[in-house]
Amino acid sequence: MRCVIARFPFDLTKSGVLASMKGVKPEPITGESVVIGRRHYPAKQVGVVITRQDPRDFTSGEVTRAMTRLGFTCRGTHEVTRETATAVRALTPLQNASALLGSPAPLGL
Repeated sequence: MRCVIARFPFDLTKSGVLASMKGVKPEPITGESVVIGRRHYPAKQVGVVITRQDPRDFTSGEVTRAMTRLGFTCRGTHEVTRETATAVRALTPLQNASALLGSPAPLGL
């Protein structure tokens, strides 16, 4: 499928992207991401691998549009993954005790 990323046309296939990303260790995700196989990759990292361009030359939106057209699952910055949801729910003992005690009652002045 012909996709335009950073004003350059690329003929990408799903199998070609899978082959390119095979053996690539995912970087930490801070924004949009692409699910390739069972791994979550930052969109910019996928763009660098498949286009061999500098990440400043394209946006993560261009990459996620192209990957979506190829049939990959893409996630935006506003979506919460299972890993981050579990990390948010895990409270420290101090936070748990504070939540159990509740907030102080307002002073009646």
